[in-house]
Amino acid sequence: MHSFSDINALDTFWVTFTSLLVLLMVIPGMALFYAGMVSRKNTLSVVIQVTSAFVVGLFLWVIFGYSIVFTEFNSIIGGLDKIGLKGTVNLSQETFLIIGNIPELSFVIFQGIFAGLSCALIVGALVERIKLVCLLVFVTIWFVFSYLPVAHMVWFSSESHPGWLFKRGALDFAGGTVVHINAGAAAIVGALMIGRRKGFDKEILKPHNLIMTYIGVAFLWVGWFGFNSGSALEMSFNAIISFFNTLIAGLIGLLTWAFIDQIKHKKISLLGLCSGLISGLVGITPAAAYVGFLGAIFISIITTVCCYFVVELIKHRYKIDDSLDVFGIHGMGGVIGALLTGIFCFQFFGGTQSGGFIDLLWQLWIQLEGVLITLIWSCSVSFVGIKILHLVFKEPRVSLEQETQGLDISLHSESIY
Repeated sequence: MHSFSDINALDTFWVTFTSLLVLLMVIPGMALFYAGMVSRKNTLSVVIQVTSAFVVGLFLWVIFGYSIVFTEFNSIIGGLDKIGLKGTVNLSQETFLIIGNIPELSFVIFQGIFAGLSCALIVGALVERIKLVCLLVFVTIWFVFSYLPVAHMVWFSSESHPGWLFKRGALDFAGGTVVHINAGAAAIVGALMIGRRKGFDKEILKPHNLIMTYIGVAFLWVGWFGFNSGSALEMSFNAIISFFNTLIAGLIGLLTWAFIDQIKHKKISLLGLCSGLISGLVGITPAAAYVGFLGAIFISIITTVCCYFVVELIKHRYKIDDSLDVFGIHGMGGVIGALLTGIFCFQFFGGTQSGGFIDLLWQLWIQLEGVLITLIWSCSVSFVGIKILHLVFKEPRVSLEQETQGLDISLHSESIY
């Protein structure tokens, strides 16, 4: 155990500050972003769902999630040595354990907000038709059996028992695999198994307040600087590079989506600008500290083009009601970003990794391995989770009457206006 004088105050402040930035991504960022894109009669229900899912994830993280991810057991799952954060702090002696230059408790908080955010992310695919209790049960199942094992496999770096994908050499600096692919896979499985919203294939379901969505995206972008650069866990070169790449990726993603919209539709939409911005940010997340300026630009462009293709073409052609494009942007963006990380991380593209063409092919294979394992794992857990909902609750959807009336009134007896 160590006293406060043993820590690096600047690094500790940086991790604490970026934890608050990541918190802003969810409350109010994601809540406003999602709420503005649904119909007016479901606005409050979405805010409640996002907030509740986030709180459940963060609570479970503190109780046992941190221990399962960041303690030793095997290469797929951790143990219960630190259940309830046991041993991380001694209040009577004012001492705590240290990770690197910061208190372990600061690391717990930072990673916990990541975990809660991942749970909240799934909400966007299931809005306007799922019961709140069913959503929270599903999120709990997914968190325990998908988020925690995947996070352990990718991020646990113990010398004696490293996580499976970490040991293989998979690169995921800030959560492209752990957060975006993992949650995106759960979202698409949930959307397909819960079913489409009433009127999805018969009428255009328009956002009711794009200014609310824009404000939410602004909070998300600000928070993303904490999401990426805070993952350095210190005020360092990696933190600065990640910060810069996050700025560039957001800008390029926005411009790329706008360019495609102008070519295809002869007009630029605010929702398109928001979608492009998020696409670029998702793409750079796994690569944030591993690539240079040009790498960030190319990753953002390619990721945004792929996300546009899924959102504007695939989703509508196959009538998939991924309501707020969680898989289309976060899932697909995470996949493309993870794969491109394996290319642009090399020095001959301005990245940090040394090696030749053979090394690039091997790293690309490792990245693909991580993507496939995460997709299969998360989809499998999510499929079982939805089956459990049907088994326990019979029908996880609200009734047709409640859906028609709107969830704000029918479930919460409140109205936004």
